[in-house]
Amino acid sequence: MTMTINFRNKFLAAAALLSACTALAQAHQAAPTSGPNPLADKVRAANSRFENVAAATAEGYAPIPCASGITGGAMGIHYVNPGYLKDDAVDVAKPEAVMYEPMADGTLKLIAVEYITSKGPASLDGHLFNFNSAPNRYGLGPFYELHVWAWKGNPTGAFADMNPNVSCEPTTAASQ
Repeated sequence: MTMTINFRNKFLAAAALLSACTALAQAHQAAPTSGPNPLADKVRAANSRFENVAAATAEGYAPIPCASGITGGAMGIHYVNPGYLKDDAVDVAKPEAVMYEPMADGTLKLIAVEYITSKGPASLDGHLFNFNSAPNRYGLGPFYELHVWAWKGNPTGAFADMNPNVSCEPTTAASQ
């Protein structure tokens, strides 16, 4: 009887721990995009100059095609700085990519930045980067990346790759 009770107690404790971990993970993923986000605040403060795409091109960023998700949403048009890709440094004021959404009027609206490094595991202000193995659609070796949706809210999380509210089609892009 004692063995059955101990096993039952351990099982219930493990189930409670698993449930708590699952709830925390879901809360982290579904974190509101409005509200306190110190990293997004830092990113906006350090990179607002890129609201004008001419500033990005003047600093050596070049566009690559808009990245859409398989199940919907997109990342937008990435403007990538090849020099920053090579140095592997993670600097909040020097993102490896700045991301724009095409607007119906032909302009590009800054929506996010992406930090990329081949050294990992990497983090920025306590936020872990995602690992991408090779081969990948970018033709890069294995790398770590972190998106920061600092200018456009992302209902799937401020650091998620794809944003269901972003489109690669200028005629359907919502100016927010």
